[in-house]
Amino acid sequence: MNTVLAGYGLVKKYGSTTALAGVDVDVRERDSLAIMGPSGSGKSTLLHTLAGIIRPDGGQVLLRGERIDKLGENRLSALRRKRFGFVFQFGQLLPELPAEENVALPLMLEGTPRKEAVARARRWFAPLGLDGLEGRRPGQLSGGQAQRVAIARALAVEPDVVFADEPTGALDQRTSDEVVRLLTSVTRASGAALVMVTHDADVAAHCDRVLQVRDGRISGHSQFTVA
Repeated sequence: MNTVLAGYGLVKKYGSTTALAGVDVDVRERDSLAIMGPSGSGKSTLLHTLAGIIRPDGGQVLLRGERIDKLGENRLSALRRKRFGFVFQFGQLLPELPAEENVALPLMLEGTPRKEAVARARRWFAPLGLDGLEGRRPGQLSGGQAQRVAIARALAVEPDVVFADEPTGALDQRTSDEVVRLLTSVTRASGAALVMVTHDADVAAHCDRVLQVRDGRISGHSQFTVA
């Protein structure tokens, strides 16, 4: 499989603290990569650096061979909107919008007419088990349903990569298992790669690969066979 996203020699410092100390990582098409490590290990910094949210102090980040860490802020912001999708721990849905408009929002922000954007958003509801919930607002959804809406929103722009930061951290164990199964399978089926930070080994086991991060370095790498 082709490499979609890669980081080479990534270094990030906060004052005297080194969060990343020369990390190399690659993410391939339809790949799902979990990043694990203790608190303060650098795992979230690595995700944010790969996603173009944080600029590295050293090294480079490439998206399909194009270096993105040196892009100007406007181009980098546009790239994040159009080619990356994001799923956060608490969903971050807009409470005043129905589910279908929450999913359609990234498309509308890029200029897609509302009717077309909502129609494209609705395509994700059946694959994610959300049929019939298009008109509900976030306050009318369970935690698991809200996270599935957040997954649909991340996929609506047909991104190259979906980034998920502790996407099951606020869910109970059963709901967490359901959500991560959907996240990995639907992302893979869409053709996107997935990069996920998690502290939960059971969640990480759903991914193709797991990187262990400690003290800003890769301390371990596991690969699983996915049926």
